[in-house]
Amino acid sequence: MKKRFQQKRSIRLFNNPLLESLSHVHPVVPLLLWSPLVVFLLYRSLWTHQLALLPVLAVGLAALLVWTLTEYLVHRFLFHFPAQNRFSRWLVFMCHGVHHDAPQEKTRLLMPPVPAMILMALLWGGFSLLIPSPWLDPFIAFFIVGYLIYDYTHYATHHWRMKSRLGRFIKRYHMQHHFSKPDAYYGVTSPLWDIIGGTRGK
Repeated sequence: MKKRFQQKRSIRLFNNPLLESLSHVHPVVPLLLWSPLVVFLLYRSLWTHQLALLPVLAVGLAALLVWTLTEYLVHRFLFHFPAQNRFSRWLVFMCHGVHHDAPQEKTRLLMPPVPAMILMALLWGGFSLLIPSPWLDPFIAFFIVGYLIYDYTHYATHHWRMKSRLGRFIKRYHMQHHFSKPDAYYGVTSPLWDIIGGTRGK
């Protein structure tokens, strides 16, 4: 397992150099892409909409919880979709299979901006049907914060030394998904939904 965990090979996805370059993401990109939007949404929540701080924080906690559920559902049912034909197998590999084949490739640990923006736009549209307008801004802001926490937690599990007790637990938990139970341990930032969904140590 240790030898496999330390492999550094890269997998080429596209023959086109531009498309291939777009499939790689520098670790700082998600932070630069999403942080301004988070700041804008929180500014609009507190100063434009004049929402009280405590309710905003309560909505934020709810959004973080919803993110952990989204993380689990996307990882379990989208990234590990049981593809039955050539196109769907290719799509699953492009979305996530490449990461399992080369889990130590630093520039493929984070979602590229274009699919990330498309997925976020779809989720934003769905949440807008459920959450009243003034409260949608703080919800989306904290939902994006949850996504950033996920992105960098995932990066850390593969490339940082996790020295704290919590860090070691998270790293060990995710490595079980990669190297012993690919059909379990879907949560990266939390084991909560694996416990509820019966996929912890399945």
